[in-house]
Amino acid sequence: MVDVQNQRDERNISIQKVGVKGIKYPLIVLDKAKGEQHVNATVNMYVNLPHQFKGTHMSRFIEILNEYRGQINIRTFRNILEKMKEKLRAESAHIEIEFPYFIEKSSPVSGAKSLMEYQCSFCGEIEGDTSDYLVGVTVPVTTVCPCSKEISTSGAHNQRSIVRLKVRFRKFFWIEDIIKLVEDSASSGVYSLLKRSDEKYVTEKAFENPMFVEDVVRSIAEKINRDENFPWYSVEAENLESIHNHSAYAYLEKNRTASDS
Repeated sequence: MVDVQNQRDERNISIQKVGVKGIKYPLIVLDKAKGEQHVNATVNMYVNLPHQFKGTHMSRFIEILNEYRGQINIRTFRNILEKMKEKLRAESAHIEIEFPYFIEKSSPVSGAKSLMEYQCSFCGEIEGDTSDYLVGVTVPVTTVCPCSKEISTSGAHNQRSIVRLKVRFRKFFWIEDIIKLVEDSASSGVYSLLKRSDEKYVTEKAFENPMFVEDVVRSIAEKINRDENFPWYSVEAENLESIHNHSAYAYLEKNRTASDS
């Protein structure tokens, strides 16, 4: 059969990224407590397309994904990207994987166990001998407003906050550890199950530890700066304000290039 993708294109225009986007796919990722976890991921896979080629072979992306679906983790990213370059005869390859990740958490007083969901992502790209890998987590937390506490005779407004952290890394680490780092940097963590004794504890803990969004991103940065495994990171915090019709927001980035990783 005629291979139309391999036919020559005469327009002399290269394309930086071509591929498949929004693939819904079951994957297995590493789980610190249980060894592995099955997740339903959304995957984007791209390669560059030299100017002389009319198109790329979209089916080969799915073939590669199927080959590695049982071993998707930050250890195998380079192998996957190298396979993409090889099978698609490309100079660069790029992959993005987003998935919900569940961690069993115990309530702070009663010890009641429940599953807490976090959105996570793996991103990687390789071009020639240069590679770059990012891991991201989205973590809900609680914050109490220091200003509200200071000016009020009783109480203080609080809200759920969303923290998004992305890191470059030098060696393997567990995503559970950076999720805990984020939760420990807020007024309180968030739980899916709380008994009355737990609710009292969490409410009082948050009240005694008020934080602006600026405090949250600085606290996270302070902790990550102590770990040489992370040469670059970005962190953003958004307070979904309870008494304002807008969100409070802060963003902080460690200015390091991909070549440092």
